[in-house]
Amino acid sequence: MSFEELHQKLSPTIKRIAYRLNGHYRSFSHEDLYQEATIHLWSNFCKGVLSDKTDSYILQGCYFHLKNYIRKVNERSNVISIDATLSAHEDSTVEDVLGQYWACDDCRSQLHDKFLVQSIRNNGFDPKEKRLLDYFSQGLTTRDIGKRMGISHVSVVKLMQKVRVKARKHLDKI
Repeated sequence: MSFEELHQKLSPTIKRIAYRLNGHYRSFSHEDLYQEATIHLWSNFCKGVLSDKTDSYILQGCYFHLKNYIRKVNERSNVISIDATLSAHEDSTVEDVLGQYWACDDCRSQLHDKFLVQSIRNNGFDPKEKRLLDYFSQGLTTRDIGKRMGISHVSVVKLMQKVRVKARKHLDKI
């Protein structure tokens, strides 16, 4: 069976699956999810994985792929409140506010980095580690951080190692 035949046969059911999942997750349109499922189907077809599988098995694979895809994207996403930003800049339009973030690749990268740091800080660091990160981001030396926190510079180094381990675990999930 060719991919076109398989796709034509399974397409209505895949569209229904995408439409149902879109009802639970508003961050996607059902067309986006349908396209993602079709790409998944094509990928598996090219690998030869689908040759001996039943239609229900293939459809279930598409369903689980979409659920996993949605979960991964939602874990990485961050929400920006346009209303809050606009109220802070009363004379600005949505285009003005978003334009400042998307004007250049460097700006997008900086915004992504800020969201990433914020996400890491809010997931698993105790207050002492957060203070250490604040001091570190201010460009203070290890000895200066130790003086401000009332600990030795060796303790600062050890605490920073713990922070790096926690941050790495968080980054591995992304």
